[in-house]
Amino acid sequence: MDWLNELVFGTGIAHSMFVFALVISIGITLGRIKIFGVSLGITWILFVGIAFGHFGLNIDPTILHFMKEFGLIIFIYSIGMQVGPSFFSSFKKGGVTLNLLAVSIIILGGATAYLLHLATNLPLSTMVGILSGAVTNTPGLGAAQQTLFDTTGVTDPTISMGYAVAYPLGVVGVIVSLILFRHIFKINLATEAKELESLDDSKYTEAQMFSLKISNPAIFGKTLSETKSFIDREFVISRVKHASGEDLEVADPKTILNEGDIVLVVSNLQNIDSISALLGSKVEMDQNDWSELDDELVSRRIIITKSEINGKTIGNLRLRNLYGINVTRVNRAGVDLIGDPKLELQLGDRLTVVGSKSSVAKIEVFLGNSLKRLRKPNLVSIFIGIALGMLLGSIPFMIPGIPQPVKLGLAGGPLIVSILVSKFGPRYKMVTYTTMSANLMLREIGISLFLACVGLEAGAGFIETIVNGGYLWVGYGFIITVVPLLIVGTVGRLVFKLNYFTLMGALSGSMTNPPALSFANATAGNDAPAVSYATVYPLTMFLRVVSAQILMLLFV
Repeated sequence: MDWLNELVFGTGIAHSMFVFALVISIGITLGRIKIFGVSLGITWILFVGIAFGHFGLNIDPTILHFMKEFGLIIFIYSIGMQVGPSFFSSFKKGGVTLNLLAVSIIILGGATAYLLHLATNLPLSTMVGILSGAVTNTPGLGAAQQTLFDTTGVTDPTISMGYAVAYPLGVVGVIVSLILFRHIFKINLATEAKELESLDDSKYTEAQMFSLKISNPAIFGKTLSETKSFIDREFVISRVKHASGEDLEVADPKTILNEGDIVLVVSNLQNIDSISALLGSKVEMDQNDWSELDDELVSRRIIITKSEINGKTIGNLRLRNLYGINVTRVNRAGVDLIGDPKLELQLGDRLTVVGSKSSVAKIEVFLGNSLKRLRKPNLVSIFIGIALGMLLGSIPFMIPGIPQPVKLGLAGGPLIVSILVSKFGPRYKMVTYTTMSANLMLREIGISLFLACVGLEAGAGFIETIVNGGYLWVGYGFIITVVPLLIVGTVGRLVFKLNYFTLMGALSGSMTNPPALSFANATAGNDAPAVSYATVYPLTMFLRVVSAQILMLLFV
């Protein structure tokens, strides 16, 4: 039975993989358990790792260190690839207010942690670990550990211990705060739902179809290209039914508009009044009416799966001239965009095209329309991005007030590069598309390895730490969780008059707390919390990582 003893209690590769597999599988299984509708999810891996470490099932420190950093890099990079496309757009319109509130929560959380450090004389490195657990932010924990090691050459196990102790109430604390807001402000959910519906402007910005009858003498006899030059608005004329009784025509730049022609316009509600003033009044015709007029014309959604299309604009492809079809809409990440000639296309976009059956068939071949191709992982862009992230994270630079050079490290470098690559990569013909399932798989593997390593590393002294005063860390973490939320949430409600459902999502996102988002979605019964969560999540995730590094650099 020596082989079994070596497998369970040895030091080799087989032993390491055996322990990792047990910790992760048991943790994921326990994560399915819900208490009062709330689950700690994948964080159970951390607690199982602590238990294994406490009972002596340890792993060689070199292997443990490598696997922890490897898992962190994969996790961070996958997060950046997910949030990158929406990172910059999240600052637009109402997103500015929500992001400012989220930044305020981050700043208040850091300030609260620092004040508690001064009041309790607890080492700041430990308090940063408690802060990361209190805001349920694992990348912040990884960044703090990496920064401490880079600057001092030593590790501090109390960082991960503080994280583990504070995490459970970090999850619960956000949900408790949301419930408190509902009672403090006497919020009526039905009233909030009606208000939200009246404020919802997504219907004004998404692509929609309208039928207009040409009645402006100024454009009689003008080509479509000339007509579009008269108005600075995004719109596409998909089809034209001529008053002369000719067959339905797919519009192209040379199409001539005459009095009484009826055109199918794709634009949004914000533009339709201006377009109507130029072209003519609206007439009642829906999509089925247009389809019945000419059986030869079809409307179909085609997926871009050829990498050579990546980064090109609709205008550059000259689809009207070469194939006689119109691109009316582009669906990207569930949102319909107007098929404007200037719109840059990306792998995975779904184009709504209109044309003859033969033309549409040719376009399918040209654009790809093969789901099988999308399922193939684009590993080149992932590993190039990770290499660039390592390069960026290793560059030392000076910050005024800090005596030694600073590095972004293994957390900050890959995060910044992945955001930039996922946003701007298509412009330089770089295929960055990965399916949601592939991204999720990478992310879950990375975070599982990281949490298992953190737990195994902290397990040896965990119980002793709790007995010797670590139980107080739970209270510190709860204060760090709740105080910033109550202050900023009150400002958001009273000063900015935010809808309760929107506020719930923003507060959950500022704490990067999926269980709280799940609670908010269940309470709201609509997607408003998810929208505001997604609005603040990219910047929040980035700043949580950076703020943990800053605290370690400035004060440790």
